[in-house]
This record gives sequence, structure tokens and C-alpha cells, in this order.
Amino acid sequence: MNALNIAEALQTLGLQAKAASSQIARANAASKNLALRALARLLREQTAALQIVNAKDIDAAVAAGLAAPMVDRLKLSPKVLETVAEGCEQLATMPDIIGEIIGMKQQPSGIRVGQMRVPIGVFGMIYESRPNVTIEAASLAIKSGNACILRGGSEAIHSNRALALLVRQALAEAGLPQDAVQLVQTTDREAVGQLIAMPQYVDVIIPRGGKGLIERISRDAKVPVIKHLDGNCHVYVDDPCDVAMAVKVADNAKTNKYSPCNAAEGLLVARGIAQQFLPAIGQIYADKGVEMRVCPEASALLAPVRGAKLKAASEQDWYEEYLAPVISIKLVSGLDEAIAHINQYSSHHTDAILTTHHLHAQQFIREVDSASVMVNASTRFADGFEYGLGAEIGISTDKFHARGPVGIEGLTSLKWVVMGQGEVRQ
Repeated sequence: MNALNIAEALQTLGLQAKAASSQIARANAASKNLALRALARLLREQTAALQIVNAKDIDAAVAAGLAAPMVDRLKLSPKVLETVAEGCEQLATMPDIIGEIIGMKQQPSGIRVGQMRVPIGVFGMIYESRPNVTIEAASLAIKSGNACILRGGSEAIHSNRALALLVRQALAEAGLPQDAVQLVQTTDREAVGQLIAMPQYVDVIIPRGGKGLIERISRDAKVPVIKHLDGNCHVYVDDPCDVAMAVKVADNAKTNKYSPCNAAEGLLVARGIAQQFLPAIGQIYADKGVEMRVCPEASALLAPVRGAKLKAASEQDWYEEYLAPVISIKLVSGLDEAIAHINQYSSHHTDAILTTHHLHAQQFIREVDSASVMVNASTRFADGFEYGLGAEIGISTDKFHARGPVGIEGLTSLKWVVMGQGEVRQ
């Protein structure tokens, strides 16, 4: 497909999305929930067929030498498909917030002023690897009354096409416009350039992928972008803390899965607890093959650990998002130094404190400048499904409109509503 044909194809998708957006914005809650439940049913019915299609993408990725964490993100296992099906059902049980009016107040002039929650309109979603994002984006679009244009990565094209067909089938079953969810069929990168430069059709762009992709879109887009560049998440082990609990959580935050953006990449340990904590977590990391990039003090405490893979940390390591079995470890004097380190080096995605000191916990959640801050919980919980949002369209580290996991509310806007009885301004 040449550049002219791609431009024409994207214009057509834009026109169709714009038309569908006005229809789905008017749809009642029952119709939207019917579509979501139909989609959940279809995902379960087609699990075996989807895995056959998904295997084409996985085989091609392995043959192309794609890194193991990226191949892992491609997999549509029965568990992954069940999770997104449950997400659709969770969304269907949630209240429909479209059209609700909040903050209605009587003014001295006699008018009543409030705000109504409305869909954004059309969002463009550009994502890499994970084909389950197709369902997460589609289900959130349906629930929030938006239309969306999806552009997945070339490495997942077969899986994305199969999933998008199920979405369109579910929309049709519910009597909703099938063009409310459209997939860009070409893998040509020119399509991305077109999609992010159509403000006449697209109201917001949401990129989800590697730092290079997100930087390019943030730089070149002619429409607003909801984004996070990377996930350099931290776990701070405070003095005092429950050491057994801290070991369990620090293990899960790093090793539960290496590839997601909410996996811990930095471990900060208060000096007062380090001698008890570090050898215990160090042995777990060593047994699991996790390389530890360490400060000199941490190195001394971890040196006796059997099989430990230790490397001196560089300044860059404190900034790094590894997405791999690697973690940076630094000893700190206490809470204030931990907070200062996180605010300087983190990507403001998700950071956690493990502590038994209530005031320390309160200070941490007040002063750490991140989209999600946690007390005594794994950073792996930073996820729309786990937060009860049904699904997430992505995670935003921006400070305006939407921050953290972006669910239904993040895909809506507010318009002012004024109710009067013939009042005129004096």
C-alpha cells in the first residue's frame, strides 16, 4: 500500500469513526452492556481458534529474533483471554457515568450550574506487542460511549485482526455501530503518521509501547496525547518494616513478570533494616537469576549470597527501565532520602513503601510525585483491572485530565450545564 492509499484509508477510517461516535455516544447503558457481555462470551467461545491465530504471530516473532520479554507480551494464553473477558464483564456491571450531572449548584442570579460527563469522541490507540490491548481498548470505548481507531504492532497483526472481528460481531449483536471500533489493517508505519495528524476526526491519541514510539508520537502528534514514557518503578523498604512481608512483596514486584511497566526496577533499602532484609531478598533474586546492580554498601551485604549476580551500579542504572531480570539496589539513610531519590530518578509511574510506621507511610504517599503510590503492596497492582476499572486504556504519568491507569472516566470530558427559568444577566 503506497502513501496515497494509506492516507485515503485513514481518512475513511476517520470519517467512519466520527459518524459512529455520535451514534455510540447516544447509546443507552443496556445496549453497551449487552455488547460487552457478548464480547466476553465470544472470547471464551473462540479461545482455541484465537490461540491458533496467535501462534502465527509468536512463531514469526521468534523467527525474527524478537527479545523474549517482547515475545511474552504477544501471547494470548487462555489465562490472558479469560482476564480480558472478565474485564468486559466487570465493565458491564459498572454504572454508566455518561450523562451524569455533578456539582449542580444554585447561583445568586437564580441559575443552577453543574457539569455533565460526556464521551471524548474518537480516540486513536497506537500500541505494540500485546494483542490483549485490542480488547481492553475496545471494551473501554464501548462503555465510555467513544469510537476508537486501533493501530496495533505489526508483530501482532494476525491476533489483532481476529480480535477486532469479534468486537465488531459483539457490537452488531447489540445493535451498535460496528465502526465504533476499527482496526488499521496495514502494518506500514506511515499509517501512524496519518492517524496522529487528523484532528478533524481524532480527539486524543493514546500510545502504549516502547519509549521510542511514545517520544515520536508526543513530538509529531497534532492532537492531544495521553502517555507515559517508561515505568521505572521503585520499592522502598523502610525501617521499621515487617521483613518477611517486605521480602514477599519485593520478590513479587520484580519477579512476578519482568516485561510489564509496573514491575519494580529499583529497590531502596533503609540502612537500619538492610542487614536483615538484603541477604534474604538477595538469595531469592539469585535463585531466580536476577542480576543486581548495586551500590557499594549493598554489594558488601550481598557478596556472601550464594550464586548472586552482582554488578556495580552506574548513575544511569538509577534511571533505567530494564523490563528484564535486572534490578538496581541502593541503601539510603531513611525515608527522606528515599523520597528524594524516587522523585529524582523515577518515571513517576508507580512507587511503593514497605513499612510498619504509619506516619512514614503517610509522608510517602503525600510527597512521592507519582501516578500511583502504594503502601505495603506490590507495584504489580498498578493496573486498571486490579484497580477495579474493568480494564485500562493505558497508564498516564501526565498531570492533566487523566493520571495513573486510564479507565472510563479518563475517556470522558465534562461540559458545563446551566439550568434557568428565564433569568437574564443584569
